[in-house]
Amino acid sequence: MTHARGCREFLIKLPRMSLNLELVLIALSAALINVASAADYPTKPVRLVVPQPPGGGSDLIARMLVQGLGARLGREIVVDNRGGAGGIVGTELVAKSPADGYTLLLGYTGSLTINPNIYKHLPYRPLEDFDPISLAAASPFLMVVHPSLRVATLAELVALAKKIGSASLNYSSPGNGSLHQLAMEWFKCSTGAMLIHVPYKGSQSINAVIAGEVSVTFASVVGMLPHVKSGRVKAIAITSRERFRLVPELPTVAESGVPGFEATNWFGILAPHGTSRAIVTTIGSNVAGQMKSADVKDRFLNDGAEPIGGTADEFTALIKAELARWASVIRMSGAKVD
Repeated sequence: MTHARGCREFLIKLPRMSLNLELVLIALSAALINVASAADYPTKPVRLVVPQPPGGGSDLIARMLVQGLGARLGREIVVDNRGGAGGIVGTELVAKSPADGYTLLLGYTGSLTINPNIYKHLPYRPLEDFDPISLAAASPFLMVVHPSLRVATLAELVALAKKIGSASLNYSSPGNGSLHQLAMEWFKCSTGAMLIHVPYKGSQSINAVIAGEVSVTFASVVGMLPHVKSGRVKAIAITSRERFRLVPELPTVAESGVPGFEATNWFGILAPHGTSRAIVTTIGSNVAGQMKSADVKDRFLNDGAEPIGGTADEFTALIKAELARWASVIRMSGAKVD
């Protein structure tokens, strides 16, 4: 190689080397900005998107959560209700938001672990599009029956359902593909009980069992407990892993003859994927601290939810386990959405 040819090759390569160096400097600058942003976080109000309309269980959990969390972070946290399409609308919104820690998601069992299994084309992926931050709370269901149904225990309900078959026993849910429906389908597959699904819209499923239009339903503790106390419906079991403080006399479904059964509507905070680990840690540690507060525990428990907290890794593990659990239930039951 001649000296002139070597110089020409060097001159040809030099712009590429300069371009690579420029890209490295840009990436380094961005990284330094992110570090600085994480150290100062938060510098403005934070938005917590709730993918359900106001007044529901998710909204209640969110508003209890932001009261103390905003004070801990030193900035206001604004609840932004974006209901629609079974939680898909609000969840997709956060998935496509900037990963800067200022738009967060209150995810729950249905939006993060049922929707990905039951919808063929979902505009978000629960683990690839989000960074889990912390589990916040979990709320079990009461299994209730209309008083005209002469059963006092889950075992008696199963025996009656098997005796009369599909002639008359039915159950309500807030809709096809809901956690309530899938929990009942799991119960049916595990016990052989014959129950016909009657989907309603939202809270109308509670009114249906109160009115005697259906025989059985799963419903939230808070929403159904007043009707249990008034005698309009009869509670025979609860879906939590252990007995619940508000109704300690009620056995769990698992201890009533369905080993391993647990169906809770859990709620946790997530950020768009790529959010600074420092920001994730900051939010997560404050959520965990809040959930340990005695007054917060009492407030959540009195509203039918168990405060939990925990790390990002623990929340990620829960989502993975629940994705597998509900995928199995959906396959086993053949449940579908309209």
